[in-house]
Amino acid sequence: MMTAHELVGVWRLEAFHDIDSTGALNEGPLGPEPRGLLFYSADGHVSVTMMRTGPAHRGRSAYMSYAGTWRREGDRVVHTIDVAPEPGWLGTEQSRDLELDGDDLVLHGTSLVGPVQRRVLHWRRIAGDAA
Repeated sequence: MMTAHELVGVWRLEAFHDIDSTGALNEGPLGPEPRGLLFYSADGHVSVTMMRTGPAHRGRSAYMSYAGTWRREGDRVVHTIDVAPEPGWLGTEQSRDLELDGDDLVLHGTSLVGPVQRRVLHWRRIAGDAA
């Protein structure tokens, strides 16, 4: 059984995709080579920042971020947003299905902006932050 402590550390974004109605992966809102960091602290704080590395496209995000608290609920992690660029995100709970395989973390969730969109984010633990 996975424990909450296994998520503690710093994670680097490896891939960010949208999932269409057939389950196929498509380029996510931050382009083909996004960069990002996800921080899970042992005392329950979370911070995530992500950005597009290539040229910005009209109508597409170039930067996303938020911070707050986190908790485990079985095979899900729930982020409660306390700091965000969008006032409508404040106080919301963002639930993510999670898969953890050693230093690889996959989070499945729903978009925070625009039309409802399923998304999958692949993260890799930064060396030296093993739980």
